Amino acid sequence: MLDTIVKIVALLLLCWLPPSYAAIAISSARIWPAQDYTRLTLESKQPIRHNLFSVNNPDRLVVDLEGIELGDALNNLTKLIANDNPHIKSVRVGHFKPGVVRLVLDLKSEVKPQLFDLKPVGEYGYRLVLDVYPAQPVDPLMALLKQPETLSPEAASAPATTEQAAQEPLAGGKTMPPPETVKSEKPQPATTTTTTTTTTTTTLNVPELRARTLIIAIDAGHGGEDPGARGSNGSREKDVTLAIAHKMKALVDDTPNMRGVLIRDGDYFIPLGGRVAKARKVKADLFISIHADAFIKPDARGSSVFALSEHGATSTAARWLAKKENEADLIGGVNIAVKDPYLARTLLDLSQTATINDSMKLAKHVLNELGDINDLHRGQVEQAGFAVLKSPDIPSILVETAFISNPSEERRLNDEDYQMKLANAILGGIKRYFAQNPALSKPKFAKAEF
Repeated sequence: MLDTIVKIVALLLLCWLPPSYAAIAISSARIWPAQDYTRLTLESKQPIRHNLFSVNNPDRLVVDLEGIELGDALNNLTKLIANDNPHIKSVRVGHFKPGVVRLVLDLKSEVKPQLFDLKPVGEYGYRLVLDVYPAQPVDPLMALLKQPETLSPEAASAPATTEQAAQEPLAGGKTMPPPETVKSEKPQPATTTTTTTTTTTTTLNVPELRARTLIIAIDAGHGGEDPGARGSNGSREKDVTLAIAHKMKALVDDTPNMRGVLIRDGDYFIPLGGRVAKARKVKADLFISIHADAFIKPDARGSSVFALSEHGATSTAARWLAKKENEADLIGGVNIAVKDPYLARTLLDLSQTATINDSMKLAKHVLNELGDINDLHRGQVEQAGFAVLKSPDIPSILVETAFISNPSEERRLNDEDYQMKLANAILGGIKRYFAQNPALSKPKFAKAEF
C-alpha cells in the first residue's frame, strides 16, 4: 500500500513540474538553402534554451540545445542537407551530455552565423532560427555584371528607353507608340512612321540615353518560412510569384538594353527592408513586387496595382492588404537584434514625393496592360504604406496578379502560359512607362565603371 502511495505522489510531482524541466519535443526542422544565406529552423511548443559557438580547422558551427527530446525531426535533419547547399556540408546530431542535444554543422567556407528566437505567430509555434551567412556576402551588383551581355551592336548605339521599346511587341501583339503619342489611356493602334523617325533624330542627340541599360528589380513576394497566401487547392503564393518572376526576368533579359535582377531567386525568406536594400545596391531603375493575394471571400477576383502612400491608404482594402503584407517579416522571421543603419536611413527617408509620382505613372501603365488579360479588381491604382515599396529613389509598385483564394484564378495562376501572359503584361507596362519617362537621372550601367 505504501509503495502505491509513493508511486502516485511521484507521478503527481512529475505532472506538476514546470515545463522547463520536461523534455521539449521538436515538432519540425526545416532547411532553406540559398546563395544569400542558409536558414535552419527548429519549431517547438516551448522556447528552446540554446548556446552557439564555432570551431576552426575544419570550420564548424556547434549548437547545444538544452532540455530537448531527440526525436524524428532532429534525427532526420541530416537528410535535409543537399550536396548543393552553398554553405553547409553536413549536419550531425546526438546527445552531448545528459539534458543537452548537440548539433554540429560542417561548413563549406567561413560564415557569420546568427541564432535567435521567434515567438509564435500565424501557424507557427516557437522557432529557434539559425541563419548562416557567408563571411563574404554575395554582391548583387557584381553578380549582375557577370551575367551574359544581351545588348546587340545595334542596340548599344540607340536609346532603348524610346524607339527600341516602341518597336517591340507587347502583350496581345500590340506595339509601342512613339513617346509623344503615349497617353495615360491605352493608345490607339494608328501610329505613323514619320513621327518615329523624327523622334529618333531628336533623342539620339541626348548622350545620357545612348547604350543605357535599364535595371529592373523583380521581387517575388514571400518565400521560405513565409508561404504567403494559400489557395483552396493548396497552391502557395510564394511558389506562384517566383514562377512569374523567373518568366519576367527572362523576358526583360531578352529586351535590348534591359536587365532583370531577381530579388529572390529561390525558396527562401528575405526581409522587406532587405528587398529594398538589394534593389538599391544594384542601382535598379524600377522595383516590381509580384504577389497573388487571398481574401476572406472566395469570389474576390481580378488584378490590382499598388504604389506607396505617404498620407494613408486610398481605401480600406488597400490598408488591410498593406498591413497583411507588412506582417511578412513576423511570419518569415527577422532577427530584430541586428540593426542596419543604412537600411534604417532608407526606410525613414521622407523625401519620396517625386519617386511616388513616378511610381504612380508606372502603376497606371502596368494596370492598363493587366486589364487586357484579366479583370481588374479596381479600375484604378491604389496606394498604402507598403514597407517593400519604401525606396526613396526607385519607382516601386506592388502587383497583385490575381486572387489565389479564388478557385478559378488559382488554376490560372498555376498555368505556365498564363504566368507568361502576366509577365508580358507587366513588361509591357514598363516599356510604356520608359517611352514616356526616359530614365535620365541614373548613371550609365557599364562594366568600365566598376
